[in-house]
Amino acid sequence: MWFALLFCACILATPLAREWMRKDVSDAQRGAAPGQFAKLSQGTTHYAWIGPEHGPVALCIHGLSTSSYVWGGVAKGLARMGYRVLVYDHFGRGLSDTVHGRQDSAFFLQQITDLLAHEKVESPLTVFGYSMGGAIAAHFVAAYPGKIDKLVLLAPAGMQNIAGSQLRIARDWPVIGDWLFLLVYPNLLRKGLLAEADLPGSVPGINALQHGETTRRGYFPAILSSLRGVLRGTAHDQHRAIAAAHIPVLAIWGQDDDVIPLSSKDALAEWNPTAQQVVVSGAGHGVTYSHTDDIMTAFQSFCDQAAAD
Repeated sequence: MWFALLFCACILATPLAREWMRKDVSDAQRGAAPGQFAKLSQGTTHYAWIGPEHGPVALCIHGLSTSSYVWGGVAKGLARMGYRVLVYDHFGRGLSDTVHGRQDSAFFLQQITDLLAHEKVESPLTVFGYSMGGAIAAHFVAAYPGKIDKLVLLAPAGMQNIAGSQLRIARDWPVIGDWLFLLVYPNLLRKGLLAEADLPGSVPGINALQHGETTRRGYFPAILSSLRGVLRGTAHDQHRAIAAAHIPVLAIWGQDDDVIPLSSKDALAEWNPTAQQVVVSGAGHGVTYSHTDDIMTAFQSFCDQAAAD
């Protein structure tokens, strides 16, 4: 009897023990990292600038399970176009602090506005958002339309609920949901990474970088907090507001994306009929780094058309 109870207790404790055994970001890791660190109101944020010092600013917002390295190829392409590119890590990802609190739109916008103020960035901004970063970008642009020049969305979330049945249970149930998420999601993520191990792209070693993220303490709880926060609903109202503000929008989708379904394209077309949309043939959810040349070609055409209008 006692053995059975002890066995059950060990099973129940395993996901929590694994999270506890993961390591915090170390001073040595931060010391060896490229970029800089800013002590903002919510915690320390890792960020970097790429491109000419006096170019127009492009702010790049990464997704749910990646960090700023995902922008490597796109940032270099933008720099060649003359942009001064700002990339940063969300809290709980990359080399930014792990912080507590629901990661809703207000949470993410606070980090962005703090960082822009810290760096004395003035408008107008061209904002790029990838995956969850697309939802965050929509909230940011809708909140500060007067500061925005263009919005570019890459496989963006925010058009529909993306949580499957297991993730919905984890998202919606306190305590037991936390345990279930720590039990199930790490294996789901690693399985997805294994499937993409040989995917070519513009970010060398991106698969290893993504695997590295899974070893840091606070990473998986941050993902769950985002699912319970900014990803819980859609960005319907924000896209309507962006359309009303006449901000040029380009959305780029992966034809074979199994995370953000291509049907999301139809939702954006309804909410913002003026948004330009491009579908990249053969691309999955990693379109940002797997098909960087296609993204840069679409963005150049978008800029050329905006300049001609």
